[in-house]
Amino acid sequence: MRRKFVAGNWKMNGSLAALAELDAIGAAVTDTVDVAVAVPATLIYPASQRARFPIGAEDVHANDCGAHTGCVSADMIKEAGAAFSIVGHSERRQAQGETDADVKGKAEALRRAGLHAILCVGETLEQREAGEAEAVVTAQIRASLPEGAAGDWLSIAYEPIWAIGTGKVATVEDVEAMHAAIREALGENGETIRLLYGGSVTAENAAGLLHAANVDGALVGGASLTAAKFIPIIEAARG
Repeated sequence: MRRKFVAGNWKMNGSLAALAELDAIGAAVTDTVDVAVAVPATLIYPASQRARFPIGAEDVHANDCGAHTGCVSADMIKEAGAAFSIVGHSERRQAQGETDADVKGKAEALRRAGLHAILCVGETLEQREAGEAEAVVTAQIRASLPEGAAGDWLSIAYEPIWAIGTGKVATVEDVEAMHAAIREALGENGETIRLLYGGSVTAENAAGLLHAANVDGALVGGASLTAAKFIPIIEAARG
């Protein structure tokens, strides 16, 4: 059985003072659940020096270097102390116009640097209501999947766009169906890759979601900003 993986995503939140939350989170980490937190680029180094678990970035550029003002490479985040990065989050796909090809390139850059990638996919409410959810998400998987995809360096996070930060949560049945479809779309390496669910994961709904079929963990947004809200999700993953 794959170990559960609970990853936090602070998004554009946090400060040096906020890193105190990592102390309590670290005290709650055991060797039964993998825990990690992605923080803004400015906090990667101090967070990595403080945390007792892996710290990651929230995005990375596909190229190793070059004229890309304001961007950071995989080697740069690694040097700062990052062990992984999120790629393809819907907020970047939608607001920054990232394509599946962009996401694939970023994941492959992380592999070159020896870092882990959490690759995000998900559908809009309109696509779900039209009965297109599985087709949309599996198409994203096939187009975004990096070369050499395997569980030792890649996880997939299913985040229905309509559930991110809205308080709406997919039903356990919907999550199980989508994760089964993703597992099939991944092909022969699918069994080695951990599938995470994201989308308004909280202490109240974590237990049901984390122990659904084909769910290997969670990618947690707002609830990862404080230890008080994040620790119960970690504890739910142990149950």
